[in-house]
Amino acid sequence: MNVLVVEPGYLPYEKEINGLEEMQATVGGYIQAIYPYEEPVAIVCNEEGINEGLDFNRSVPGGYGGVFGTFFICGLGEEEFCSLPPELVDRFKKEYKKAEVLIGMKDGGYFTLSVPAKPKIKESKTHEKNHSSPER
Repeated sequence: MNVLVVEPGYLPYEKEINGLEEMQATVGGYIQAIYPYEEPVAIVCNEEGINEGLDFNRSVPGGYGGVFGTFFICGLGEEEFCSLPPELVDRFKKEYKKAEVLIGMKDGGYFTLSVPAKPKIKESKTHEKNHSSPER
């Protein structure tokens, strides 16, 4: 399924995820789904993110506070997660285009500062090959 991954400090990006193991690998542990939007989508995150000391990622609407660690946004099918439709990919890329820094917490609320998010740079295969071959 095609999802939108949101990592702390980075711009959201699309990724293909298939199966529970890949979901858990993406968030770094056991998954938890939250449903803060009216659209048929879920935010899937690490259920122990705050307890494991993961970095604060982004604030989430609907009384959920914030998410600690990497999360992804996927669509909701009748009985399971599914690909996020392209129009919702665009919507959530815009919504999460700014990173957030956690300033403090008080009375169950988070105080954050929006900062520019960095693009996630993926090394090209040519670049990887050049680094893996021995020098002559």
